[in-house]
Amino acid sequence: MDIERSTSQNNTAKAWLRNDMYALFERAMLDCGITEDLREQFDRGDGVMALVHPSDLVPKTRLLDTFVPRLNELLEAHNAEQEHSFRLRVAIHSGDVVFDERGTFGEDIDVTIRLLDHLDLKARLDATAAPMVLVVSEHFHRSVIRHGYVGIDAASFEPSIELEVAGQGYLGWVHVPGEVRGDLAS
Repeated sequence: MDIERSTSQNNTAKAWLRNDMYALFERAMLDCGITEDLREQFDRGDGVMALVHPSDLVPKTRLLDTFVPRLNELLEAHNAEQEHSFRLRVAIHSGDVVFDERGTFGEDIDVTIRLLDHLDLKARLDATAAPMVLVVSEHFHRSVIRHGYVGIDAASFEPSIELEVAGQGYLGWVHVPGEVRGDLAS
């Protein structure tokens, strides 16, 4: 996930934003049962990358039926109460990650980061009053969302981001928690 327009902030404001973002992220993770031993996380300056370990304790559906709604709820409450409000872009993808002594890499990391940083996702956040937007990869959509699991509204995801990584085309499905599809804020 990434904080909207954080590069336009001074360092003091960035410190507040980072602190609050991490507090909300950690609370949402713990509230849905994704404890520190079930994930790796990496700082991205104005965001965080979390790698959730494949586990029967954390089915992929939990990211959408519990984590995303909880993060959105916490962010809405934070923004209503705090002077330092912010909004987030969130990306979810599943795949293989390669580790070495310097950290993580691999095509699936590239896909996730490109989805998160895509100009169309930034524009979608600009077009709504919602506190966050979510993009999931086509792979994640196909393996989780389209199956109609309880708590996941497949109709609220719109295929609206196209990108290419390593010569392969990828599609991103965008969802705005709490927004009815087709209803954009003016």
